[in-house]
Amino acid sequence: MGRVQDKVCLVTGGAAGMGREHVLLLAEEGGRIVLTDLNEEAGQATAAEVKAKGGEAIFVKHDVASEDDWKMVIKTAVDTFGQIDVLVNNAGVFVVKSIQETTAVDWDFVNNVNTKGLFFGVKHVLPAMEKAGGGSIINISSIYGIAGASNASAYQASKGAVRIFTKSAAVEYAPYNIRVNSVHPGVIATAMTAEIMADKEATEALLGGAIIRRPAEPKEVSWGVLFLATDESSYMTGSELVIDGGYTAT
Repeated sequence: MGRVQDKVCLVTGGAAGMGREHVLLLAEEGGRIVLTDLNEEAGQATAAEVKAKGGEAIFVKHDVASEDDWKMVIKTAVDTFGQIDVLVNNAGVFVVKSIQETTAVDWDFVNNVNTKGLFFGVKHVLPAMEKAGGGSIINISSIYGIAGASNASAYQASKGAVRIFTKSAAVEYAPYNIRVNSVHPGVIATAMTAEIMADKEATEALLGGAIIRRPAEPKEVSWGVLFLATDESSYMTGSELVIDGGYTAT
């Protein structure tokens, strides 16, 4: 307990799925939470769950693809808690289509959220983290930012961009005592994958070359996020934390 005691943790896409698990674990370990999402009902419910367990949390409705929204969220976080110590860029979207079927609208939708939205967060959190004396930025990428697959070109382009942008930001932000790392989850059991995983053959296909023949539970990724949020990872920046059951090992 207390591994991020009193650290102010901003988590995007924190209302459900992996983001919700990140929020709950960081709060359990003493973090003061600012969770954002477009889903206001689920976001308020997650914040209420944190507070019911004795933690501190606020919810802010937030479109990560909006630069103005980012400015508002960061101001709200600082006005409420005084600073920002941890930013988890978790919000993301996925389109399953072949390259030939992918439209310009699909491409822009995925990249506006997964890439541009993340860029806005990294850009606008700098003054708050600099004032706090440093911080940790955790960008959620994917194994699909490392390895290829069919029917995911827009998503893979966005997550590959997250991977290399993280390294660029790590170099640029090092003088401010701000660490920037990426997390690369494999197949995760969430609402997004529930329909596919209802079919055993589809699940096996989705797992691909994973050595551990099951999907991860969201909290198994959250443990990695927690580690990067703590001072335990103080010598890590520009790194890729791969949590994929061995998918990329073969």
